[in-house]
Amino acid sequence: MTIAVVSGGIDSVTMAYHLRAEGHRLHVVSVDYGQRHRRELACARLAAERLGAPYEEVDLSAARGVLRGSSLTDTSVDVPVPGAAERGDADRRANIVPNRNALILSVAYALAVVERADAVAFGVMAEDVGPSDTSPAFLRAFRDMERIATRGDAKPGLDLLAPLIGLPKREVIALGARLGVPFEDTWTCFRGQELHCGNCAACTERRDAFVDAGVPDPTRYAHTAELDGTR
Repeated sequence: MTIAVVSGGIDSVTMAYHLRAEGHRLHVVSVDYGQRHRRELACARLAAERLGAPYEEVDLSAARGVLRGSSLTDTSVDVPVPGAAERGDADRRANIVPNRNALILSVAYALAVVERADAVAFGVMAEDVGPSDTSPAFLRAFRDMERIATRGDAKPGLDLLAPLIGLPKREVIALGARLGVPFEDTWTCFRGQELHCGNCAACTERRDAFVDAGVPDPTRYAHTAELDGTR
């Protein structure tokens, strides 16, 4: 069994479809950490249902209080639009949730111990990788730490998988298209309104990646703009 961490976004949902195609028996987990864009959780649940996998949603929404200062968890902080990063470090970091992935992976590993799982899978892709909690160094260190933390309780050899870590967003979308991922039922927008806003950093990355992949984008955006290939 593989514990698949699925947020409801394109990357994690595509990862889950890929793992199922590779023969993994999945148990899907998502985490409510007080994010503004909770709409993604419904997409995670729907993906699990379509894959015939058990689904658990863990409520850590009270953590919002200590995750203040991020536009994703703190409603007093505006969600920046592309280009805001150029105005200073505070704006550049506004979309960062401190230590989020360590928090989420800790929950996933706890579930992996309970379920005697073989692995935890995390949907990091190439463009996420940097000097942070998405880097290969972090993932290796976290796996090694958990092998100590869960020794004697977890299934021997419990591993941490990141099957998309070598793929840029456009290739994730191309893979998802081949696997039949229903992209219209994934959520990316940081604002979490009725429709994808179309102008936050996450929406911009999503739209550009569909164009680069040559895959039709089924997403309904509140604010649309022509993409002319020059960007």
